[in-house]
Amino acid sequence: MITTTTDSIEGKKIVKYLGIVTGEVVIGSNLFEDVFQGLKGIVGGRSTKFEQKLSRARSMAMKLMRENAEQTGANAVVGVDLDYETLNAGDAILMVIANGTAVVVE
Repeated sequence: MITTTTDSIEGKKIVKYLGIVTGEVVIGSNLFEDVFQGLKGIVGGRSTKFEQKLSRARSMAMKLMRENAEQTGANAVVGVDLDYETLNAGDAILMVIANGTAVVVE
């Protein structure tokens, strides 16, 4: 399935718009791991554990969005957008949302 952030696909003609499709993933983090990673961020360095969780959540959200698009009969998703939100004051829960427009292309 073609997915793109643009509103068109070069060399392809969109013949049908099927509507907005989404994929949402909510992930939690371990409190002790978060504290350690926060300290690591203060003294410099990358939070590789958190980056891995974020990457995994993004991949899952994209996969769910594509699956939802396939269920509508789409063979592509255009205008893909990724949003990231924290859901509590401690920033221990992260939500990743992938959304776009399901389309049929020739």
